[in-house]
Amino acid sequence: MSEPCDNAVLDLCCQLIRCPSVTPDDAGCQALLAERLQACGFTCRPMPASEVTNLWAQRGTEGPLLVFAGHTDVVPTGPLEQWQSNPFEPDIRDGFLYGRGAADMKASIAAMVLANERFFAQHPAQTGRVGFLITSDEEGPAINGTRAVVERLSAEGVKADYCIVGEPSSREHLGDVIRVGRRGSLNGSLKVRGLQGHVAYPDLADNPIHRIAPALAELASTQWDQGNAYFPPTTWQASNISAGTGATNVVPGELTLSFNFRFCTEQTSASLQTRTAAILDRHGLDYRLSWQLSGEPFLTRPGALIEAVCDSINAATGLTTEKSTGGGTSDGRFIAPTGCEVVELGPVNASIHQVNEHVAIADLEPLAEMYLGILERLLLAPDHA
Repeated sequence: MSEPCDNAVLDLCCQLIRCPSVTPDDAGCQALLAERLQACGFTCRPMPASEVTNLWAQRGTEGPLLVFAGHTDVVPTGPLEQWQSNPFEPDIRDGFLYGRGAADMKASIAAMVLANERFFAQHPAQTGRVGFLITSDEEGPAINGTRAVVERLSAEGVKADYCIVGEPSSREHLGDVIRVGRRGSLNGSLKVRGLQGHVAYPDLADNPIHRIAPALAELASTQWDQGNAYFPPTTWQASNISAGTGATNVVPGELTLSFNFRFCTEQTSASLQTRTAAILDRHGLDYRLSWQLSGEPFLTRPGALIEAVCDSINAATGLTTEKSTGGGTSDGRFIAPTGCEVVELGPVNASIHQVNEHVAIADLEPLAEMYLGILERLLLAPDHA
């Protein structure tokens, strides 16, 4: 480290970055977090699933349950020679903390823990319920992480009322954007069958590339909906297409196409599957189609949580935040269907998943202040005190 590590949020974030937690390996992060949370009154419960490490921690017995959710796993580093420092040795220079996971999302987790330590030090008799749901499976398949924990907790009758997900939501300045929902994500894998043959005898073959072309054009040009006041229109994108034997004189017998829908609340996964099949059938294709749903869209409407988040951001930064549903997916998609209000709030996302990922040191303490403000507004409100 080229500059001293001199504040509490920064110190914990540095400790977490030193854990090389490439998904699904937690690499000791959650043990470190559990030690801190237990010291301020949380009961910590490991919930491993397959190769995934999960932690559920809860404090308090009465009132609505506010959950802080996040992930300790990070994406691979990419080419090490392109990093200016060791990605798993925090490096502080020019006002930024560099390291894999600095922004996505070890800074948020550190700020969440510090906010709770400070809140319960100031209010030791507070009985309001607070939880931490931490997984090492957000950057991976996301099957044995938050999804699995939510299912187990739901079976036990534990349901969150409010949830803050620490995803890096900010665009240019800390707190300028929060996510109040996310679009759904639906992946399709299409196999179109033809008849292999010699290119010189097309009458004896059936080219699936030619067959799919009109259907592909229709899928790409279809306006699936107009969106709504909260979401942009649904989009369809082809992500991969392949066919052929490698020879230039052979008509292929089969073609595969991968595609993705990012869809708003005007659609469901079922409606998109039905409409896609209708287009393929209309073009007379011989096909097989399989689907993989990453998550339905979700939306948190104005209420106690959004009000607490926006007021806390304004108090810490003076900003009036933008409420967005943009971006990809997050683990909020597994929490929102339980009826929980979900908001994503975290640092600037400009460098996430990139070489030399970093977070502004000046943003760390204000982020903890925001989380602390949310705790105060939700747990100390007259209805909850």
